[in-house]
Amino acid sequence: MLKRLAVLFAVLALVAAACGGGNGAETTTTEGPETTPPGQETGDSTLALVQARGKLICGVSGSAIGFSETQADGTTTGFDADYCRAVAAAVLGDASAVEFRALTAAERFEALKNGEIDVLIRNSTWTQSRDGDIGVQFATTTYYDGQQILASTDAFPNLTPDSGIADIDGATVCVNAGTTTEKNITEGAQVSGITITLETYDTTAETQESFLAGTCDVYTTDGSGLFGFRSAQAQSGNAAADSWIIFPTAPISKEPLGPVVRQGDDAWFDIVNWTVFATFIADENGVTSGNVDDTMDNTPELTRLFGGQGEIQTAMGLSADAFLQVIKQVGNYGEIFEKNLTTPLGLLRVGSFNEQWFDGGLIYAPPAR
Repeated sequence: MLKRLAVLFAVLALVAAACGGGNGAETTTTEGPETTPPGQETGDSTLALVQARGKLICGVSGSAIGFSETQADGTTTGFDADYCRAVAAAVLGDASAVEFRALTAAERFEALKNGEIDVLIRNSTWTQSRDGDIGVQFATTTYYDGQQILASTDAFPNLTPDSGIADIDGATVCVNAGTTTEKNITEGAQVSGITITLETYDTTAETQESFLAGTCDVYTTDGSGLFGFRSAQAQSGNAAADSWIIFPTAPISKEPLGPVVRQGDDAWFDIVNWTVFATFIADENGVTSGNVDDTMDNTPELTRLFGGQGEIQTAMGLSADAFLQVIKQVGNYGEIFEKNLTTPLGLLRVGSFNEQWFDGGLIYAPPAR
């Protein structure tokens, strides 16, 4: 009997060893992040997967004016889109090596967690609950925004830029579903003691179309989005845009926007962070896409950042000139801002939190050393 038990245990041990794949022969592999989130079930880092694939998959809105817009020819333009390109330039040496994925607000974080995208750069607000509960990590803020409200003086004759939430009592409000914007306006109405009716939509385009169709009296989102929407409508010949007021002057919320990555891949988090910081440091020192070759050694910090002492970048898994390529191919922070937000939409850095720290803003990078 004991002999039979010994044989049985030996057989069971062999079966367990085969199923466990202890020598790696039976382990399951994946082709990429579409099936298994990097850094979770597999040991592959996001950096390794992106470099092996030869392109970055970047989640964007696709309909956020000034930030990411899918054009008729299939290209994607905007502030967020250029930061996707900046990451591609740092990691692959080619700012054009990006596949843009247009995502709704409701699906964006799941797409990131599930490995469908490598990084999310989609005007997403950094909040405590998002930081702690949903398995994502927010990188450096690229745009400091705040929620505001847009309404027509035809519907609300007494509105001014100094008006507040209390002035839209009884209004029907268009808002994107599953956003901090929806929560903010709901809480703001409660605090102000007014009654509003929410009409929620999955996409920005649907929200804007409903406002234009008169389904809602009011449209609310981040201030940058409202200014972009009003500007685009005015440029398209919509005379009604002249009667639209954006208020209150001081936004009703804090909306720090920036790239988002999965938790658990610190190396990738560092790369995305330092890509952003490189654009800040270049802007701080007057280094642009046009003069970077001539100014890259103006200070020891710039020499380090742009590859003169490339061991810092190579230790991160990048080429020594990774951040040189970011500035050369995409530009510094000021260039990205001017190109996408100031020139087409009239959004200014002056007087905003998006100025450099020495001009009273919050754009501040750690030292490159």
